[in-house]
Amino acid sequence: MPETPDMTESISVRDFYESFKDELKLTLLAGEKGLDTVIREKSVNRPALALTGYFKHFANKRMQLFGAGEMAYLKDLPFPEQKKIVREIMNKRIPVVIVTRKITPPSFFLQAADEANVPVLSSPLKTKDFIAQSTLLLENKFAPHTALHGTLLDVRGVGVFLRGKSGVGKSECALALVGRGHSLVADDHTYIHRVGERELMGSSSELARGYMECRGIGLINVAELFGVNSVRREKRIDMVVTFLEWGKGVEEERTGLDMNYFDILDIPVPHMEIPVRPGRDMARLVEVAALVQSVRQLGHDPAREFNDKLIRHMQENKSPGK
Repeated sequence: MPETPDMTESISVRDFYESFKDELKLTLLAGEKGLDTVIREKSVNRPALALTGYFKHFANKRMQLFGAGEMAYLKDLPFPEQKKIVREIMNKRIPVVIVTRKITPPSFFLQAADEANVPVLSSPLKTKDFIAQSTLLLENKFAPHTALHGTLLDVRGVGVFLRGKSGVGKSECALALVGRGHSLVADDHTYIHRVGERELMGSSSELARGYMECRGIGLINVAELFGVNSVRREKRIDMVVTFLEWGKGVEEERTGLDMNYFDILDIPVPHMEIPVRPGRDMARLVEVAALVQSVRQLGHDPAREFNDKLIRHMQENKSPGK
């Protein structure tokens, strides 16, 4: 069963800065002593009303963003008023200030930040681009997440999560699929986070990305053996395939009419169970399962279509009077 999901309810400014400084092109300008301040909300606030001195309902728990409009308004104020309003904003226990568009804040702005231990970060991005990117990054950071034992692959564009008991053959199947041109996302241990209310994204740890354990051979570097296209950084999980040890009494799906689901982070994912036994080409079966899921996503269900066709045939050939 899936593990209990973890929830990130807050992150430090230091974590935000170090995690996203490359993507958001961040530079620390002031307030280094406040880097351990906690960010408790994942949205960004533009302090428009606060610049006029109106602080009722001021969202002080959010990151405060100063773009071209805010800095231009501030500059138009009398100099004493500029210093006063900036000091008031900094003293509202805000976690961090972001200044966009390569704008250099005035010296009194940085001094007030240092005095209040409020980090000031600069980014060359346009304000709207920064808001869009940072919001997405924070959504992912705050999203429910978990880690599951299993292997994730991209099979013809379908994210397939293979699970089953240790030694049942997940990695061997994954290796065969990679050899046929599909891509590995994570081997044996997959990190999963929920995006919104409908999608699950899976990835590997940075340390293990691109490596697989093959029993009898050891660790292999997938990209070195099969090329860079054989490894993906992240993939949406579209279906779960569970390998079962075959034995007497194990039931096998024959029609595919009944849809089963496997819950991950409260999202039901289409689920197939495939018994493992000698002579079965598990990689080919997983490949076909992914193709079936792909056509289902397009609105076609082969099993149901055949069932409807069979019913029509029976009705058309029903003897008169019966």
